[in-house]
Amino acid sequence: MPEPVPEPAKKEENEVPAPAPAPPPEEPNKEKEAGTAPAKDEEEASPSFVLPPEWSLGESPATEDQDKQNANSQLSILFVEKPQTGTVKVGENITFIAKVKAEDLLRKPTVKWFKGKWMDLASKAGKHLQLKETFERHTRIYTFEMQIIKAKENYAGNYRCEVSYKDKFDSCSFDLEVRESTGSTPNIDIRSAFKRSGEGQEDAGELDFSGLLKRREVKQQQEEEPEIDVWELLKNANPNEYEKIAFQYGITDLRGMLKRLKRMRRVEKKSAAFAKILDPAYQVDKGGRVRFVVELADPKLEVKWYKNGQEIRPSTKYIFEHKGCERIMFINNCGLTDDSEYYVTAGDEKCSTELFVREPPIMVTKQLEDTNAYCGEKVELECEVSEDDANVKWFKNGEEIIPGPKSRYKVKIEGKKHVLIIEGATKADSAEYSVMTTGGQSCAKLSVGLKPLKILTPLTDQTAKLGKEICLKCEVSENITGKWTKNGLPVQESDRLKVVHKGRIHKLVIDNALIEDEGDYVFTPDDYPETLSAKVHVIDPPKINLDGLDADNTVTVIAGNKLRLEIPISGEPPPKVIWSRADKAITEGSGRIRAESYPDSSTLVIDVAERDDSGVYNINLKNEAGEAHASIKIKVVDIPDPPVAPNVTDVGDDWCIMNWEPPAYDGGSPILGYFIERKKKQSSRWMRLNFELCKETTFEPKKMIEGVAYEVRIFAVNAIGISKPSMPSKPFVPLAVTSPPTLLAVDNVTDTTVTMKWRPPDQIGAAGLDGYVLEYCLEGTEDWVVANTDLIDKTKFTITGLPTDAKIFVRVKAVNAAGASEPKYYSQPILVKEIIEPPKIRIPRHLKQTYIRRVGEAVNLVIPFQGKPRPELTWKKDGAEIDKNQINIRNSETDTIVFIRKAERSHSGKYDLEVKVEKFVESASIDIQIVDRPGPPQLVKIEDVWGENVALTWTPPKDDGNAAITGYTIQKADKKSMEWFTVIEHYHRTHATITELVIGNEYYFRVFAENMCGLSENATMTKESAVIAKDGKVYKNPVYEDFDFTEAPMFTQPLVNTYAVAGYNATLNCSVRGNPKPKITWMKNKVAIVDDPRYRMFSNQGVCTLEIRKPSSYDGGTYCCKAVNNLGTVEVECKLEVKGGLSFCRLLLQGVPPNIIESYMRDLHSSNPEEY
Repeated sequence: MPEPVPEPAKKEENEVPAPAPAPPPEEPNKEKEAGTAPAKDEEEASPSFVLPPEWSLGESPATEDQDKQNANSQLSILFVEKPQTGTVKVGENITFIAKVKAEDLLRKPTVKWFKGKWMDLASKAGKHLQLKETFERHTRIYTFEMQIIKAKENYAGNYRCEVSYKDKFDSCSFDLEVRESTGSTPNIDIRSAFKRSGEGQEDAGELDFSGLLKRREVKQQQEEEPEIDVWELLKNANPNEYEKIAFQYGITDLRGMLKRLKRMRRVEKKSAAFAKILDPAYQVDKGGRVRFVVELADPKLEVKWYKNGQEIRPSTKYIFEHKGCERIMFINNCGLTDDSEYYVTAGDEKCSTELFVREPPIMVTKQLEDTNAYCGEKVELECEVSEDDANVKWFKNGEEIIPGPKSRYKVKIEGKKHVLIIEGATKADSAEYSVMTTGGQSCAKLSVGLKPLKILTPLTDQTAKLGKEICLKCEVSENITGKWTKNGLPVQESDRLKVVHKGRIHKLVIDNALIEDEGDYVFTPDDYPETLSAKVHVIDPPKINLDGLDADNTVTVIAGNKLRLEIPISGEPPPKVIWSRADKAITEGSGRIRAESYPDSSTLVIDVAERDDSGVYNINLKNEAGEAHASIKIKVVDIPDPPVAPNVTDVGDDWCIMNWEPPAYDGGSPILGYFIERKKKQSSRWMRLNFELCKETTFEPKKMIEGVAYEVRIFAVNAIGISKPSMPSKPFVPLAVTSPPTLLAVDNVTDTTVTMKWRPPDQIGAAGLDGYVLEYCLEGTEDWVVANTDLIDKTKFTITGLPTDAKIFVRVKAVNAAGASEPKYYSQPILVKEIIEPPKIRIPRHLKQTYIRRVGEAVNLVIPFQGKPRPELTWKKDGAEIDKNQINIRNSETDTIVFIRKAERSHSGKYDLEVKVEKFVESASIDIQIVDRPGPPQLVKIEDVWGENVALTWTPPKDDGNAAITGYTIQKADKKSMEWFTVIEHYHRTHATITELVIGNEYYFRVFAENMCGLSENATMTKESAVIAKDGKVYKNPVYEDFDFTEAPMFTQPLVNTYAVAGYNATLNCSVRGNPKPKITWMKNKVAIVDDPRYRMFSNQGVCTLEIRKPSSYDGGTYCCKAVNNLGTVEVECKLEVKGGLSFCRLLLQGVPPNIIESYMRDLHSSNPEEY
């Protein structure tokens, strides 16, 4: 019974695993075409750099495919230096070098290193394998290195280096031999269960799960190092040292060990139920027996055993024993399914353990034997292993054999006996076959050869007539297949040619022999070097093949071209050929007309065909089998002559009509049609108008530009080609009349006149519009009378001299250089009689209420009205006649205008309009109110002073500015400074209390009146002052003489002459001082600027600014700033010049003087007036 293994033994770090198999690499293209990954079992068994020793095969001998690949690799595409086969001792280093020239490469090529068939070494780089790459710029060579560090015996084998760049590919194989290999049988280490193949890590490719399998014994053993219990190390270590211990002892699955350690620690707590718990782990061989023992503190406790959480019941496999306080469980015949976690419970406590089951290796007890066989025979390779129905893998030249329904290989297993069966062996089956188990391998060579072949009946030469049967027959000593060839090419079976194979007899039967059946026939038995050959000869009388010609054997050739008339002929032996024309033989030579002979044809050659070469040519054939004759007619044709110049018969706005005569000579071939081209008269570029032939001799070109002169020409086309162009036609200009005028309507009718109006035509064209013709026709007649003797330019005309009460029809035409357009008719007859229309005044909506304007503003009222005949208009103001010197009245047929340039308050009032048409009268009224700023309040009094407060009263202003007073503004001023400050704004009452005055100060107050126009110009000030005295003290004001702060206005900074750019805002600036504060007025050319939206005026701390928004040339002139106060008036002027265009602005910003810019702009304007 195996003992539990609670302390896993440490694996020897310097152990040497058994040699790994090195299957020969396949050709790169085959590997790409296959595109299959290795089997899943192989991936699991070999995840690291070395293969498990259970599959160790050693080095496999080179196969024919490998020799072929090595031979091909000599013709390197990309390599300039290939890695070479090398030898290294155990523990030493070796480097393999490959070099690739990058002269024709745009980027770095891709290089891969492989071991065996598919193991990519890029993911195995680590402690024992390093891959490097460098690039030399001077020589433009990439160097790739693979360095193996501290080589081991299992590193020996076949390696491959592949390089690829886009569609280029190169590969090279090399071998590594490791000598003086020694090793020892490693102890089984539970840590190996937690070591995975660490790709790219330092220890990559060192250990894997296969380390738990039993390894083969080797002759020498290394000294064993003292065993270290990693479990104990982890139990007693600080958690901060877990990673260090894992790295030191090669544990990569640290997380899994910590989980188990956590469970172990939970078990190791002092237990009241168990005196002795289970060991942390047990290990047993497959098929063996394991014993689990726990000792209870209380023998009366009930014990239950569990496997993976499922309770274990007693059976032949699980046996339970009680010995005092000990509770024992035996597991018989352990299998891989028993590898699991087990725990036992006693009361409320439990303890657990792990069981590891290892599978013993399977050994090869009977080796394979070398075998020789002939092709077609059944071959059996037999071996025996140590266990029944064991898993065994077969290999051919290192490549695994996968049997299946479609495979030629079959595997038969009878207990420990394993047989590989090959049905119908061929030479390709000659190879080295090996069988591999988890504990050993065996190899043997299979040689498949051919049986000797004897020719019993050889092939014989045959001569046959055309259409007869040919039979080639031979007999060999073996019943084998073979191939028939004719003149070195494989014979393809058909309905006429059949290949017969019956036993040892081979036949080739050809029905209805043809000339092409003649040749050398060879029969080659498969897999044998012997060949059987025979010649076949076919005889045939001469024949002429005229299938490629017309029904009447006519050949047409274009004049000037070379004619090569090739007539296929046949005959065996080759016949003699004679060409003739009119009993005159045509010989072979270098003449213009000659004959040329070829094995299967005869050719008549005419170098430069002429019209006289037309005629009948004869060909005669003759050989010993007979004669043949034929006649061929040759016709020489040419392109037609050019047509005569075309005539243009009619012209439109973008079209014309042209016709022409056919050419005098059609070139011996009917005219198929014509091509037409046109061009502008001043151009040399012709443009084709039709891409399909015009069958007629007339054509209508379209899509021409109106007003441009054109010319046209013609090409004639026959089956041979296109003629030369005709002479151009006479130049012509497409012109078109305009479209009819639009919107013809009656504008006015009197007793003798009719006024018509219309709109211009929608389409005028290049000929322009010269004028209009207005025509009328009396109802009942068909005579149209022209109303205007000369063309009229306007779209309105009055027809005079018409009889009263007559009815007329009216039409109008547009006239240009191409003539008169289609007429535009008025839809109905017009009665010549004036119609009375009662008057009606249409007051605009904004005039239905009081029309309010400020003094100085312009008044412009437009009042439309209706009425016919033209009404009489009368205006009155407040019932009296209007003074036309102050108010301008302008009347038209449809409206009346009231215009006041500068409104005054006297213009306010009610304006009455009366419109009269005969006895019909219509009247309307408009209220106009001209408003101004109000006057100041009449009297301001201080009613009372108490504390810090003053009570004021005042009376409304005498003049309200013709508008209601909307409020008052109250200001105060300290007597010392007399600087006014606003106290209350928009105050509606006529009395107010001023609060929060400073004690000890003396104040004056003034009041402004306000209406819709603003504050009054002046304010009314209190005559007395209000003294804010302190309580309990009487302060006597000192007497001071008042200082006169008044000052007449004066400009401290005048205006300066300025240049402005059209479209960009400009400003004029000046500064002024004066007391009282002067009133500022801006003027342009001596005219005040008032309420003009194009100007904005600012005044801040004495700085006056006039902003002109996007000025134009109209805004240039003399600008004046006027300052006025009670002490005087002062003005300052400057000139503003507006320059147009972006160029002026750009030059001004670049520092060019204005006078130079002005001269440059003047010259530019004179040279390009249209752009300015």
